[in-house]
This record gives sequence, C-alpha cells and structure tokens, in this order.
Amino acid sequence: MELSLAHPALKAFMCGSLSGTCSTLLFQPLDLVKTRLQTLHSSMQPGSGRVGMLTVLRSVVRTEKLLGLWKGISPSFVRTIPGVGIYFSTYFSLKQHFFQEGRPGALHAVLLGGGARTVAGVFMLPVTVIKTRFECGRYSYQSVTGALRSVCRTEGPAALFSGLMATLLRDVPFSGIYVMFYSQTKASLPKEISSSASAPLANFGCGVMAGILASLITQPADVVKTHVQVNPQLRTAEAIRIIYTEHKLQGFFRGAVPRALRRTMMAAMAWTVYEQMMAQMGLKS
Repeated sequence: MELSLAHPALKAFMCGSLSGTCSTLLFQPLDLVKTRLQTLHSSMQPGSGRVGMLTVLRSVVRTEKLLGLWKGISPSFVRTIPGVGIYFSTYFSLKQHFFQEGRPGALHAVLLGGGARTVAGVFMLPVTVIKTRFECGRYSYQSVTGALRSVCRTEGPAALFSGLMATLLRDVPFSGIYVMFYSQTKASLPKEISSSASAPLANFGCGVMAGILASLITQPADVVKTHVQVNPQLRTAEAIRIIYTEHKLQGFFRGAVPRALRRTMMAAMAWTVYEQMMAQMGLKS
C-alpha cells in the first residue's frame, strides 16, 4: 500500500511514531535520572544530605558508564513508538470527528488531549511499568519480553497495570493542559510568523512553554506513579502517605527538573516533527 493512499489516521500514527522515536532517543537520560531521583528514598539513610540531578548523573556514568544513561531505552522505544502513534492518531481522529469545521477552544483542547492520552496510556501501561523498573536499577531484567514473562510469572498479570490510576492522573491532565496551552499560544502568534519559514521554531517555543507549565502541575502524580510501579504492593493512597511522611511536600517534586526538561523537550519536539510531517502529507494536524 502506497503511503499516499493510506488512511489519514494511519498517516497520523506513522508521523507520531517517528516523532516519538526521535525525541525518546535524545532525552532518555533525563528520564533515567528522574526515575533514580524519585526512588532514592528507600536506600537513603535518615539525615543524609540532599541528592540532586547532577549527583545522580555522575553516579550513573561512574558506575554504569556513559551508555548507562540510556538504560531502559528498549522498553522506552517499545512504549513510545506505538504509544505516541496511538496518541496522535487518536487525537487526529477525535479532532476530525468533532471539530472538522473549526478550531477547538481551550476547554475542547483539554478534552482532546486528555482523551487521546487516556487511550494511549491504558494500551501502553504494561510497557510503562517495565520501563520504570528498568530505569530504577533495582531489577536485573535482560530484555523487555523477559521482564514481561518474569512479572507475569512471579507477580501475576495484574502487576503490569500497577499505577494505572496514578499514571492517568499524571498523563491525562498533562496532555490536556499541554494541548490547551500549546494550541492557544500557537493561535496567538502573529500571522507573519506562523506563515513564515521560522514557524517550526516558533511552534517549538510554544511547545516548550506549554510543557513547563504542564510538567510542574502534574509532577506530584508522576512521583506517586513511580513509587507504585517500582513497589507494586503499594496502593496509590499508601504511596502518597509514605512520600509525605518521609519527605513532606517537597517529596512530591523530587525529580521535577529532569522530568520537566525531558517532558517539555520531548513534547515540543514530537509536536513540531508531527505537524511538519503531516503538512508534508497534505493533512491539517
């Protein structure tokens, strides 16, 4: 089947998958550092000093070499390539169905982004669980398929959906808030910029602004999600209590800097690449 004859939703899937592949490869080290920061609590002694992003970065490079920063890249790819594709194809389909004649408003943008992320998040949650475990350094999985078999054999298939509520509480608001800010800031750009050769750079800047805001708002849910997926016996409410007991409110913002950097840059790059590829195919993203 020629690409030009493919269904528009399939084209959106392929564009999203390629954009997600590029952004994941570039920013995986930030995700690993974020996960290590969020899971340090169990190995830290009471009264030990503050451990920051650069400390973790140096520790990983010293003990696991430079390539250790890309530990977990396999499950990240397994999650991102279909996951971002599902997200963008769902977003495109919803937008075409409900807003074919006009531009979505702010609330509609929240619903579009949140709806697309819900579909992609539920489908890809088992791989997300495996990815988190790869990155935290506590498990010695050799491959994604081996990790899936090990979890199903020792903990049961339900463990692959641990942290579902925390994941949705993190990803759905992030996506909704991101799409709202991104679409609104893009719409406010002067026409001479949005129609010029520098439009992709301007759109990337809009994506960075939207990503920072969305990341900060959803950071507490990300910390809770990581704890639940690394320790599947924990319930969401129990994880919240433990984080607050051990680290107070600042515990919910552990790993905020690497996550904000990664999520912001990944989302901005993914949307910019996606929109440019869709435009090349003659489709309105």
